[in-house]
Amino acid sequence: MKLPFATELPTSLRAIGRALVPKRFRPALAAQLQHLAHRQERRHPQFRHSLERLEAMRESHRGETCVILGNGPSLADVDLGQFDGLTTFCLNRGYLKWNEDGMTPTYAVAVNDLVIEQFHDELAALACPVFVPWQYHHLFDGHDNVIFIEARWQERFFKDIRKGVWPGATVTFAAMQIAYFMGFTNVILVGVDHRFAQAGPAHLEVVQDKHDVDHFAKDYFGPGVRWNLPDLEQSELSYRLARDVYEAEARRIVDATKDGALTVFPKMPLDAALAEARRSA
Repeated sequence: MKLPFATELPTSLRAIGRALVPKRFRPALAAQLQHLAHRQERRHPQFRHSLERLEAMRESHRGETCVILGNGPSLADVDLGQFDGLTTFCLNRGYLKWNEDGMTPTYAVAVNDLVIEQFHDELAALACPVFVPWQYHHLFDGHDNVIFIEARWQERFFKDIRKGVWPGATVTFAAMQIAYFMGFTNVILVGVDHRFAQAGPAHLEVVQDKHDVDHFAKDYFGPGVRWNLPDLEQSELSYRLARDVYEAEARRIVDATKDGALTVFPKMPLDAALAEARRSA
């Protein structure tokens, strides 16, 4: 009998679980069940192949600088050409800007359920390695550019992404874990505005009914697209975890987002951050 992933359970069964299991025990139980569902998949050829590819990536960029590009409105004015020669991480639908500029990022990362469900064909078509959670492997059959990771539910920074990645309410945090595993010493954040015009309960699924003002392009989440409202509090918790892990090993994450609202990381003008990266290359 195959143990299902939590996302595969019917709503009625989840409701029964909430009724039977005391609230304080639910996160740990759900996390363990999710991990067990992943463990049974490790014999799957695709899963094994991804683990082998991840192992080959370990420390492959030791001592280098990478750029993680968020998808806030500030990214609209960023010239992607200035990152030429640096390793770049594109997040969720950030490829829309890369496609528009006729360029390709080094890596792409997508962990949000709704993004993957609605745009998996576009992710699969990218000409770079794409990291996505294993439970969506059935959407990427035959696409060797996709590398599968285990989406874990424990609130922690995973140094070894072969054991999983905690999304931490923001794909940016997932990319930080991947960058750490690859050995990057310095990370530059761009386009992580950390503010949203559309307010509401964290993680609430909504259907976009107008042009998108919370991302760099009005069609990022255009009319009719389903998306989850942000959880800025949880995101900040994740970012603090990343900051502490990096700084403990003399690594660094700097925020070069223009007029960004995030205060967790030290700020640096983008031109200065890039000049420093090239001097140390």
